[in-house]
Amino acid sequence: MYRHWILSTIAFLLSVTLVACNTAQQPQTQISTPNQIINTQTQQLPKTPAKRIISLSSLAADIIAQLDKTKLVGVLDNSLLNNDSKFQNIPRVSKGQGNPNLEKIVTLKPDLVIGVAGFSTVPLQKLQQLGIPTLTTKVNSWKALEELTKTLAQTINANPRSLLERYKTFLPNQSAVNTPTLLLVSRQPITTPNKDTWAGDLLAKFGAKNLAADLSGNSPIRGYATLSPEKVLAAKPEVLLVAGFEPNLLENLKKEAFWQKLPATQNNRVYVFDYYGLINPGSIDAIAKTCQKLQQVFLIK
Repeated sequence: MYRHWILSTIAFLLSVTLVACNTAQQPQTQISTPNQIINTQTQQLPKTPAKRIISLSSLAADIIAQLDKTKLVGVLDNSLLNNDSKFQNIPRVSKGQGNPNLEKIVTLKPDLVIGVAGFSTVPLQKLQQLGIPTLTTKVNSWKALEELTKTLAQTINANPRSLLERYKTFLPNQSAVNTPTLLLVSRQPITTPNKDTWAGDLLAKFGAKNLAADLSGNSPIRGYATLSPEKVLAAKPEVLLVAGFEPNLLENLKKEAFWQKLPATQNNRVYVFDYYGLINPGSIDAIAKTCQKLQQVFLIK
């Protein structure tokens, strides 16, 4: 669902300026956690440990399932969760790429609903108006992943230590050579993440020299920059990563006139990654698989 939202946003916002809709809300209890983890809007949280949680975030759902699966009473319809046996018997509160079913959410009587900044803003606001506690998450860095895990553990009165220790095993013991790298996520327009995104931060963790790290986010999607073919050619990436919003992205990029002129393509150093794990963290297993592949790409032992 989150992937579908990004696809729709890119298509729509090529000619329209993205305008954030800030609806006035009544004062609510605010959570004291870093802004990079939780959206800066106020949160309405349960005063006691949550026992009935609905997650509109596949990552948050997976973290809670790892900590205490009994606390989950509803999740979104998502390919990652649908293919994971842990979530087989947990009710879905959405259907396909559709919006969450608020009536079904209310029927499940949650004491906390977790969403994703931007994507879940409207349904969470409506649930807040009904007096249902909510939590808005935003994971755009490794630190944010760790802090979200701690926050969710505290919310359900669980110990996050083993999960945090597991995260450490995903990262390399040493950094790679500072290889000039470019990650392309769409062709029309050519789009790449800067350092303020999950992908950008993850590349830094593996020692890659993200050629777009300091570019301003001039794309409709925050944290992403658009590049002209001339700029891609001038960047001279030695490694190209492709993990896209668009279907058949690699095949489409190969049609660009610059493609065969890049050092990465000439040296056969082009690698295709899954959307989940590198662009959208998605789930713990998706992150683990992505980290393993990054180690292989950058020859980290």
